[in-house]
Amino acid sequence: MRREAHHGRFITFEGLDGCGKSTHLERLAEFLRQRGLEVLTTREPGGTEIGEKIRAILLNSRTQGLAPLAELALMFASRAQQISEVVLPAINRGAWVLCDRYTDSSEAYQGAGRQLGADAVLTLHRVLCLSLQPDLTILLDNDLAASLARARRRNLHAEGEADENRFEQENRAFFERVQKQFLAIAHREPERVALIDARRPLEVVQQDVMTTVCERLLGEH
Repeated sequence: MRREAHHGRFITFEGLDGCGKSTHLERLAEFLRQRGLEVLTTREPGGTEIGEKIRAILLNSRTQGLAPLAELALMFASRAQQISEVVLPAINRGAWVLCDRYTDSSEAYQGAGRQLGADAVLTLHRVLCLSLQPDLTILLDNDLAASLARARRRNLHAEGEADENRFEQENRAFFERVQKQFLAIAHREPERVALIDARRPLEVVQQDVMTTVCERLLGEH
């Protein structure tokens, strides 16, 4: 889907759980707001009342017996609702939308992790997401073991919050497939996906994120 030049921008953050997506997304949002831009932050699955209900099903460790294709369908149900209710209205009024995960995550987690293949994911994207592509995707590439350990610690200590451990219970081979597919996407679409090494100190990574956005979307070098 093509948008007029005066419309807002759509930026997604991708990577393994525990790679720092949420932190860097929020810092970028503040950076852009300081420049006088309207910024909306959201996440997937979720982002709407309906999407958050779907999220509770998808991520809860007590969800048993969910077929891989059903999982994929639910991911896209949440995504389609958010595009209609949140993303398109925001960018059409000139806002910048920053989203934690998008279709790349489905290609990595369901397409590769669940071994459903990329074709099914990309077909659903064309039909249900109206082929809406981000203006920029920030892919945070981190050490697999470190990311998983951080994600599991975070969920373990999320007192009073929803249980979102379902994916963290997968084995290492699952996450190796996921990480490999994320890198394949970056290689396939370098004009959209900016691969950033998240193994470095947080401030260094954040500077790379901001520099990438300035160069690619704000025309600043």
